[in-house]
Amino acid sequence: MAYSSLEACLLDLDRNGMLLRIKEEVDPNLEMAAIHLRVFEQKGPAILFEKVKGSKFRAASNIFGTLERSQYIFRNTLPQVKQLIDIKIDPTAALKKPIATLTALPAALNALPNGLPLSKPVLFEEINISDLPLIKHWPMDGGAFVTLPQVYTEDADKPGIGNSNLGMYRIQLSGNEYELNKEIGLHYQLHRGIGVHQTKANNKGLPLKVSVFVGGPPAHSVAAVMPLPEGMSEMNFAGVLAGKRFNYTYVDGYCVSTDADFVITGEVFPGENKPEGPFGDHLGYYSLQHDFPLMKVHKVYARKNAIWAFTVVGRPPQEDTSFGQLIHSMTGSAISNEIPGLKEVHAVDAAGVHPLLLAIASERYTPYMQTKKPAEILTIANHILGTGQLSLAKFLWITAQDNKPTFKLDTHNELEFFKYILERINFSRDLHFYTNTTIDTLDYSGENLNSGSKLVIAAYGEQVRTLATQIPEAIRNLNADANLIMPGIIALNASKMNRGLLQTLLNGLGTELLEKLGVAILVLTEDAAWMSSNMQNFLWAGFTRVNPSLDIDGIDAFVENKHWGCKGPLIFDATIKKHHAPPVLKDAAIEKKVDGILSKYGF
Repeated sequence: MAYSSLEACLLDLDRNGMLLRIKEEVDPNLEMAAIHLRVFEQKGPAILFEKVKGSKFRAASNIFGTLERSQYIFRNTLPQVKQLIDIKIDPTAALKKPIATLTALPAALNALPNGLPLSKPVLFEEINISDLPLIKHWPMDGGAFVTLPQVYTEDADKPGIGNSNLGMYRIQLSGNEYELNKEIGLHYQLHRGIGVHQTKANNKGLPLKVSVFVGGPPAHSVAAVMPLPEGMSEMNFAGVLAGKRFNYTYVDGYCVSTDADFVITGEVFPGENKPEGPFGDHLGYYSLQHDFPLMKVHKVYARKNAIWAFTVVGRPPQEDTSFGQLIHSMTGSAISNEIPGLKEVHAVDAAGVHPLLLAIASERYTPYMQTKKPAEILTIANHILGTGQLSLAKFLWITAQDNKPTFKLDTHNELEFFKYILERINFSRDLHFYTNTTIDTLDYSGENLNSGSKLVIAAYGEQVRTLATQIPEAIRNLNADANLIMPGIIALNASKMNRGLLQTLLNGLGTELLEKLGVAILVLTEDAAWMSSNMQNFLWAGFTRVNPSLDIDGIDAFVENKHWGCKGPLIFDATIKKHHAPPVLKDAAIEKKVDGILSKYGF
């Protein structure tokens, strides 16, 4: 069914037992976020907070908390969306399945934004920022944030909705140096369309007009995070996924989504920034305070009985994980069609998405050579790192399989994927560092904002080693509380073993012996037992806390023609450094309050 509003969606979920109504008054200062986190952890329903302290408006979260619920919400439009995406990727698909294509054509009409809406619900009343549910999510957050915004901007060279950008960039509503009701903070990162729009406006000496939509049909939130094929607008996609055209109008020169629950309009002037943050982010750490664009508030609108939509991010998995799963279910092979030779790619959610990318590609360049080694996968790796959001990857592990493999490799089975590569990696040849480059804004493993390094591990060929399935005696004798993370990867306590000493001791053992031991990676950490207790801990701490060019060493390391390699195992220094952002931690007093509230609802 086509939901005309967020409330229509929530009522449908309620009728089908997929909504939790919190009836008592809840404080937006940490309590609402804590309730959300608890319910999400238990794979619970969407949540409607009926009484928000300090605001007349209700709030909803965990709407997309499970893939199953997201698929239910879009049950009537997902087949048509998939079909249209397939046609966009491969126009011959329309000829192969003409009947299916014809059934998708009516849905395509919904892609056309409607600039003449019959009604304009969001213009029901004008309010202030202070009237909104000012939700603070984590104890060290700098203030209240919008966490499910749809941030709309237009191209100064080609104005109009046809060349607009809709993205999900967090908005700080209060705190820091912001003047309440007059100023808010606009945080956006590298490789985002809004940056292009602001640059063009700056070049013309004009302020960038910004509209922030909150709520509305759930499809609009998904559209704001959707990586779309070239030439497809987020506004087009929002209409197709919603099953109804995107309704909009212009007020005071600002584009307004008339079906949204709330709209904040304002301007960003060239060179005007203010400190934004800290904010507990989706890598599981706080993104710290930095200068970001200042948005001067023009007007704030709300529909009658509006509902404030929000989410909570932190160490993955969180609700944004389900966003990723939904997107993958829709786009299918879109990326592999965009990059020739790429068969499969997986941004590992447990590692915070951008820190770790796994890929399977083709290796077809030199079939005449008896010795198998990486060739085509190196080309594909460069293509991956030059493609959209994939370019933010810090670690890229890439390999290929023969045409008739004995088993099918799967990037989503991280343990088996790592095992496959580590059985084949040539430490002298297969490590490719990118130094002094850009990394994800939220990744603090580098020494400066947006700045760090990348590592491509490209391994292909016959198996050259058997990985250790228990701690070898030579490693146990180091007296560093060694713990096996997975075959070939061992965690050591950094308090008992630093990098320099470890290299000296292992160099003394000799590379040949180390190779026989089957050890591929040694990870230094504050708590080896914790890191090895489950794969999720390794994926998170092992990749979010490592800056490849600074924090990776190896046994018998060398530099030859500016290529770094080593002869023995790699050493990952996954300890927390002084320049790292602190991890997000729950507040004990708030957790106790939440116990009391949720116990009434069976959580």
